[in-house]
Amino acid sequence: MENRPARVLAIHDLSGFGRCSLSVILPILSAMRVQVCAVPTAVLSSHTGGLGDVEIRDLTDFITPALRHYERLALDFECVYTGFLGSPDQIVSCLSAFSLWKKALKVVDPVMGDHGKPYRTMDAGMVGRMAELVKGADLITPNLTESYLLLGKPYDFSPLPRGTAKSMLARLCEMGPRCAVITGATLVEGGLCNLGYDRERNSYWMVSCDYMPVSYPGTGDMFASVLVGGLLSGDSLPIAMARATGFLERTIKDTFSYSSDPRYGVQFERDIGALMGHGVLKEFTLL
Repeated sequence: MENRPARVLAIHDLSGFGRCSLSVILPILSAMRVQVCAVPTAVLSSHTGGLGDVEIRDLTDFITPALRHYERLALDFECVYTGFLGSPDQIVSCLSAFSLWKKALKVVDPVMGDHGKPYRTMDAGMVGRMAELVKGADLITPNLTESYLLLGKPYDFSPLPRGTAKSMLARLCEMGPRCAVITGATLVEGGLCNLGYDRERNSYWMVSCDYMPVSYPGTGDMFASVLVGGLLSGDSLPIAMARATGFLERTIKDTFSYSSDPRYGVQFERDIGALMGHGVLKEFTLL
């Protein structure tokens, strides 16, 4: 690599208000000394979680021409990182990016649902196409809802035994990726955790985190962004998980302490300086 920061091609939507998707990905990865090349899949006036009628402009017809432009420029990317995708055509464009930058770390955050329910745009056809994208990934970062959707299983609200959690991680990696990280899982034996599996090393990891009685938009985007930044700076999978978990836990606690409107997202601006050093690490253990 030439003398420059690591470069990420980020194919996500952009919400103007509410702290999610590209509006958090750009500053977080920049703070971690990673250059972000943003390819918006859609532009929204705000996220869609309770902020009234949202103005949306679909940018599906922008994605492939943008990728062709970067190909003509002979740009190299160390990572291709995808998030919310609103149509099968957008998934096809992401698969094209994987083909164009074969050596890049391919990270898929398969944004499809939360709290046990799929999003309205995620029908069975879209879930199937998302599985195609997952097959081409090196790393996926589903939450627990998305993990069940990818595995074709009905959502179970019960805490997971460790054996079940390890089985889910292994089955997700059988779909294609080398590594899988499940966020926001509750274990019978360990409380709220983020869970990871590295198929090549056959190693399972967990990072516990404190539960807070609140839900904020964009936390999955923040977690995956810190995870990507850590991996690109040389972190192992469990260290990157610990870094992402620690930063997110700190920002959620700080935001909750101010009684901020949850719809406005996590006030990560107060804590982003921690990412410019070594970040906030949690303890990680074998699962």
